[in-house]
Amino acid sequence: MSQNVVITGIAGGIGYEVAMILAQSGDTVIGFDRNDKGIARLKKEMGRIGTRHFLSVLDITDGKGVAKFRDAVLKEFGAADVVVSNAAVASFGAFEEADLDGMLRSLAINVVGTAAIFKAFIPTMRKRGAGRLIAMSSFTSIVPFPFESVDTACNFAVEGLVGALRYEVEPFGIEVGLIEPSIVVTDLTAGIHTVPPAGSPYRERIERFLAKDREMKKDAMGPAQAAQKIVKIIRGKRLKLHNRIDVTSALFLSIDKFLPAGLKDGILLGQMDIKP
Repeated sequence: MSQNVVITGIAGGIGYEVAMILAQSGDTVIGFDRNDKGIARLKKEMGRIGTRHFLSVLDITDGKGVAKFRDAVLKEFGAADVVVSNAAVASFGAFEEADLDGMLRSLAINVVGTAAIFKAFIPTMRKRGAGRLIAMSSFTSIVPFPFESVDTACNFAVEGLVGALRYEVEPFGIEVGLIEPSIVVTDLTAGIHTVPPAGSPYRERIERFLAKDREMKKDAMGPAQAAQKIVKIIRGKRLKLHNRIDVTSALFLSIDKFLPAGLKDGILLGQMDIKP
C-alpha cells in the first residue's frame, strides 16, 4: 500500500536517497529543502520515475512557510501518513571556541525545526487516528561526544522531545520514533572538521580525533545504504522509539547502557584517541 511521506531536508544526502527509494516503490514523495538546485534535480527525477510528488524550496526555520506547505499538502493529498524530520546542520569543535550564534542556528534548525514539522501535521494525524513521526538523530542523542558538544546538545533535545511527545500522541494512534546512526558519510559534515589555529589548547587532541574519524569513515555507510535501512523503518509493521541502523551505534549505546561511567568514558576516549 502506497503512502504519503513528508521529508524535510530532502534535496541531498539521506533525504534524497530515501525519496528515490520511496518513489521507485510508488509512494508519494512530499518534502522541502532550502537547496533550490537540489529540489529542481529531485523534481526531474520524480518526473522521470512518474510518481506523485510535491516538492518546495523552503527553509525549516520559516514558520509561516511551513504552515503554508502543510496546508498545500493536505489540500493536494488529504493526509500525510509519515513525516520524517531530516533537515539539519552539523558543527564541530571545542565548545569553548564555539560561536554562540552558530549554536542558536543549530538549535533552530535541528530542534525547533523538528518540532515545527511534527506540530504542523499532528492535528490531522490525530483526527485520522493514524500516522508516524520520525526524527533523524544520532547515537550522540544518548552518548555525549567530545568536540561535538553543540550537535550532542541538539540531539539530546530531540531525544527528549520525541520521548515525551510519544506519551502524548500514542493514544491517538500516532507512532513516534528516532533513527540514531553513528557515522553516515554525507555532505552534511563537509568542511566542518577543521583544526583550531596554533595556540589553541584543544588543537593536538582535535588532530588526533580527526585522524581517528577519517579512519572510521573508511568503513562507514553512505547515504544510499542508510536510506535502505531507513525505508524499512518507515514501512515496518511497528515503529520503535529507538532505531539503530549500524553496528557502531548499537555498540556505543550498549556500552553506555551497561558499563559503569568510568569504564565507558575510558573506552570512548580511547576509541577516539583523545586521552589527555
